[in-house]
Amino acid sequence: MLTPNPQELQRIVLLLEAESSQLRKFLDLLEREEAVLIAGDTDALLSITKEKNERYRQLQHLHDDRSMLVARFGHGKDDAAMRNLCGKMPKALARWDEVLTLAAQARERNHINGQLISKHMQHNQAALSVLLAATDQPPLYDAEGHSRPGGGGRMLGSA
Repeated sequence: MLTPNPQELQRIVLLLEAESSQLRKFLDLLEREEAVLIAGDTDALLSITKEKNERYRQLQHLHDDRSMLVARFGHGKDDAAMRNLCGKMPKALARWDEVLTLAAQARERNHINGQLISKHMQHNQAALSVLLAATDQPPLYDAEGHSRPGGGGRMLGSA
């Protein structure tokens, strides 16, 4: 296991600070997304989705940079590895705890938003099914064999 030099340790601290900052912005975006989903504003949802994807890519890039740097010292990539590496740097440990907390909050908020999206999709699917059923009625025929539009009568086979 290699010991990082002061510049490498500083780089880890800077990556943790950047990751924390990006996670805060991501959480703010998820809160906006939730409000838009509740309001049913699909136009705003499109722009939020684009921004959300960009923020996610930025977060992933920061995570990958930090993981590669930590792995270079043979510490692994998990919580214990970060705590071992930053053991003598209280500021870095505090920032790491913050990153873990913010990531858990983002995961939960994203899950809630996913549930809201699922409910919207179910509602839209039900409405679409009603519309499709209304237009997919088989034509009825009169006594002379001419088709006529389906009326409000019973469906065949129903009582």
